[in-house]
Amino acid sequence: MRLSTTFSLYLARQFLGAIAFVFVMLMALVFMFDMIEHLRRASGREAATFLIVLKMTILNLPTLAQKLLPFAALFGALLAFTRLTRSNELIVARAAGVSVWQFLTPPLAIAFGIGVLVVTVFNPLSAAMVSRYEQLESQFLKGRSSLLAVSSTGLWLRQVDDEGQSVVHATQVSSAGTELRNVIIFLYEGADTFLGRIDAKQAQLKPGRWELTDTVFTRPTGAPVRRDTHDLPTTLTLEQIQESFASPETLSFWSLPRFIATLEEAGFSAIRHRLHWHGILAIPLLLCSMVLLAATFSLRFTRRGHTGLLVAAGVTIAFLIYFVSDIVLALGMAGSIPAILAAWAPAGVCALLGASMLLHLEDG
Repeated sequence: MRLSTTFSLYLARQFLGAIAFVFVMLMALVFMFDMIEHLRRASGREAATFLIVLKMTILNLPTLAQKLLPFAALFGALLAFTRLTRSNELIVARAAGVSVWQFLTPPLAIAFGIGVLVVTVFNPLSAAMVSRYEQLESQFLKGRSSLLAVSSTGLWLRQVDDEGQSVVHATQVSSAGTELRNVIIFLYEGADTFLGRIDAKQAQLKPGRWELTDTVFTRPTGAPVRRDTHDLPTTLTLEQIQESFASPETLSFWSLPRFIATLEEAGFSAIRHRLHWHGILAIPLLLCSMVLLAATFSLRFTRRGHTGLLVAAGVTIAFLIYFVSDIVLALGMAGSIPAILAAWAPAGVCALLGASMLLHLEDG
């Protein structure tokens, strides 16, 4: 039997309404706890007023929303299928010859459409808001600004100490950021008094200093001075340099591939950014897999009155998905498995598991 357009739209509205309800509830809880956490971090910092903390919490919501969306799809689908089964609407439809795959088509289409909108529209907006959030966080909660920028012209690095500041430029990087090549260093006293420029063939980061080789020191007045080696004091560490990269969350889905290419050309690892890009790309499949898993548990349990088992199953699935995803993500970050596999594995496994269980329970 062919599913009518009216019934398809009805199922889509029920599913969309359930997801929206669960999503709003989850976001309200997350907003409250995130606000409390930001207030705790801002305690003792006079510059971090309540309005600043509130603004930071709002700016951080989009990235939290992307993480909560799969769980909203799971619990929303459980809620929608439970309501439809208890009201006997799905039972009547199945008695009329409608298969489980037919009435799952509208929810799957809605889930896939939401995923596409998140990837193409919501993610760029989220990236812009998270970028602003991280700026405020560095300014008011961490007390330092970004140190490093990577562009097509090379690496730009700023370091500040008691004597002034230095701006370091290098065209090539090796050893994960500890060794720079074709280096130019601009020296300043205070914020804007230019002291001179150092050109070096190579700069290697040592504890408390940059070790420069084959250098030329040029001052505003006087002849250039050549030196085989020269030490430039620094308070930077490798960890500080690596933490100063633009985090993947601050870059939109459309700009990530270009940034990944620039990062790799500069000599840095782009595993974290590549993993994030594929994770965004897998969102539509992940949302569809949540619908399949929800249908697997809700359709059977609610017909037999096992509501408690349904709730327990939903919570258990959500916990397992979160736990396994974190493990796979950690393996991908460590380079133990390819980034593509680490990003797509949770969504792919959930989709295959849900489809196979439905085939066994409903058609087997």
